[in-house]
Amino acid sequence: MPKTREHDSISSFPVFRTLAEPKKNWFEKFLSIFADVRAGEGMVVVMLTANLCLLLASYYLLKTVREALILTEGGAEIKTYSSAAQAILLVLFVPAYGAFASRVPRLKLITWVTLFFIANLVIFYAAGTAGVHEGVVFYVWVGIFNNFVVAQFWAFANDLFAEAQGKRLFPIVGVGGSSGAVLGAWIATHLLKMVSTYSLMVIACVGLGVCIVLTALANRWTLSHESKEEAAKSEEPLGKEGGFQLIFRDRYLLLIALLAVLLNVVNTSGEFLLSKLVVQESFHVVGAGQDAARKIFVGEFYAHFFAWVNLLTLVLQTIFVSRIFRYIGVRGSLFILPTIALTGYSLILVYPALYAVRALKILENSTDYSIQNTARQALFLPTSRAAKYKAKAAIDTFFVRIGDVVQALIVYVGTEKLGLSISGFAGISVMLTIVWLAVVASIYREHKRRAPDVA
Repeated sequence: MPKTREHDSISSFPVFRTLAEPKKNWFEKFLSIFADVRAGEGMVVVMLTANLCLLLASYYLLKTVREALILTEGGAEIKTYSSAAQAILLVLFVPAYGAFASRVPRLKLITWVTLFFIANLVIFYAAGTAGVHEGVVFYVWVGIFNNFVVAQFWAFANDLFAEAQGKRLFPIVGVGGSSGAVLGAWIATHLLKMVSTYSLMVIACVGLGVCIVLTALANRWTLSHESKEEAAKSEEPLGKEGGFQLIFRDRYLLLIALLAVLLNVVNTSGEFLLSKLVVQESFHVVGAGQDAARKIFVGEFYAHFFAWVNLLTLVLQTIFVSRIFRYIGVRGSLFILPTIALTGYSLILVYPALYAVRALKILENSTDYSIQNTARQALFLPTSRAAKYKAKAAIDTFFVRIGDVVQALIVYVGTEKLGLSISGFAGISVMLTIVWLAVVASIYREHKRRAPDVA
């Protein structure tokens, strides 16, 4: 599977077919229902999809543990400050990761970083079962772990594929993330009836161990299908520049970093609006002084909310993302989510009702987790190998957490200093979304300049 320049194929809908291509096996024909998978690509696609599925399933197991520990040992207030703590730690962790990446080839980098997180989990398990209160530390750790392992996975996928290949194959690889989120939540729900909370950490360790094996197999498969020159280049350690250095020296990477901040600010602001309205509705429906009944109302509301988000995400990722990429391209698809957000928050300005915000957030979150996320990963295809690993790790961890910090400041100032209403916060989201669209337009131009043959 050499990284040669490839152009869009001529295909029919809904099955992708390419003129004069090598014959596919039966499994590749099946995968072609969902994306433009070509002969010889089926095996590596399955390995990467399974890898991402296990990563997300492991995260959702740990997310369940995180919530159980933090709410019983620390309280809900710690969530407000955790993003700031994570951002501070990432200022140290990102350069350390970059320095290590400069010394080892990609397989060793991914293997040792994943083993580091597994070792952390073993320590958390031992300390927790010994009675140590670790809720606050574990909460901060999970926030760093999740963004880092997923960023590292997509860096590896970017490194494996040429630009046009990534555009075709990332949509189906992304199905692994959507299905892994559903699988992890389902497993956690059923396992907690049989095992302790801390046992989920052990199960997550096993999942991460399998991810290491799948990464090694995908790496070996790719090297066996590349020329000797490409294979040797792929195994070289990265350059000496750190992730932050790469970002601030490159306008394209800086724009992607700004995109990550704005996207997270707008999205988490919407989550805040939804939470405010759910609390108000719980008082209206159940009444004050009925805390137990209000908890049931809120729990049932969010159970249905998450179910709809997960279902719509899976449908969008499985059926629509590959076709959206095919017809409007990676850079064109970046406009979809901010357009939805701008329309939705503009409506909330004049009609700030719970179920209007609920409908917006279901559509916004599912689009974010499917179309937007896959497009954002594909933006790194035309970048250097160093940028794929180092700059991407910095953007997907530090800059995402900076977005959380900015949103927390907006909530604090808007609530404590300005006394903003739901419509007031929606107005701020509208203004930020306009800036977001301007950043996307700039990314569109930069991406077109770097990858003129790949939309």
